[in-house]
Amino acid sequence: MTETAHNRTIISVDAMGGDRGPVAVVAGLQDSADRNHDIGFILHGDKPTLERLVAKHKGLAEVCEIRHADEVVTMDAKPSHVMRNGQRTSMWSAIDAVKNGEADVVVSCGNTGALMLLSMVRLRKLSGVNRPAIACMWPSNNPGGFNVMLDVGADIRADEMDLLQYALMGASYARNGLGLRRPRIGLLNVGTEEHKGRAEMKAAHELISDAAEVADFEFAGFVEGGDIPGTRVDVIVTDGFTGNIALKTGEGTANFVNTSLREAFKATILSRLAAILALPALKRLASRIDPRRVNGGVFLGLNGTVVKSHGSADATGVSSAVKLAYTLAQTGFTQKLAARVASAPISRQDGLTMGQLDPEVQEGKQAE
Repeated sequence: MTETAHNRTIISVDAMGGDRGPVAVVAGLQDSADRNHDIGFILHGDKPTLERLVAKHKGLAEVCEIRHADEVVTMDAKPSHVMRNGQRTSMWSAIDAVKNGEADVVVSCGNTGALMLLSMVRLRKLSGVNRPAIACMWPSNNPGGFNVMLDVGADIRADEMDLLQYALMGASYARNGLGLRRPRIGLLNVGTEEHKGRAEMKAAHELISDAAEVADFEFAGFVEGGDIPGTRVDVIVTDGFTGNIALKTGEGTANFVNTSLREAFKATILSRLAAILALPALKRLASRIDPRRVNGGVFLGLNGTVVKSHGSADATGVSSAVKLAYTLAQTGFTQKLAARVASAPISRQDGLTMGQLDPEVQEGKQAE
């Protein structure tokens, strides 16, 4: 890079991960660099390949440093194997750049399980965090266009204290990633009545309710699946098993609707004419639900920010993930998240005090 690192927000990129390989990754970085002149990249992967690809994009070499890595974490690799033998992979190298303070955020399109395990081991969990979570943005009818849901697959288990931590982390993500001063939190359950759900859900309901006032978020109580894209809340809290099922179901439903609409409009001459008339509206709909616009699940609860791009992301998707990474780095998200997690009580009787609040909440309270 021709400029010193302190003049830019540096994104560490696993350039070899994902289904489309480095071609899509580098193209996405070019798009990001064109839109944002305050960003720089450390690319990790096969150096000759990356140098050749970067050279094809005007000006990209000026904001990129390429670090050679001999090996790649494949999409079907077992996380445990990568942990034992992956020191020479581009994914490991990308994470270590953040661990060593050389970059602000990691972005990878690679194997989710391996990325989470390596991130946990190399970056370590935040003090007080039992289970990190993956948060994703979900298209919704809220004014900002998106809701946050976590966990969507980091860990299939979650007890009441884990769900409380997810609520605190989700509130911090919504505050810093979506600009919501007082996020509304909902706990996903089989019904909205307080007597419904497993014992840990009821206990989590009480814990989150107790934390809401001092942690400066609004707790809406239990919510159902239909509220995920709705306007009732901004953040949906659940365990990783349920969240991942909901995420994959939503993606599958969107693909089904897209395919069905294409087939319906091609069925007859009249339907094809109708498609021409409806084309502007269809384009608006496609843009709104396009998963590339919200590409990037964020690993929460680590000593460093990691953005997991979808494995099949194209250049547009990679650019979206980089934009999210840049936004979080600019807000000092990792530091604020650490402070918010530290505000969680050990038990319901411990409560919360003003001194335990993270800086973003204290600033808001003092301004009132």
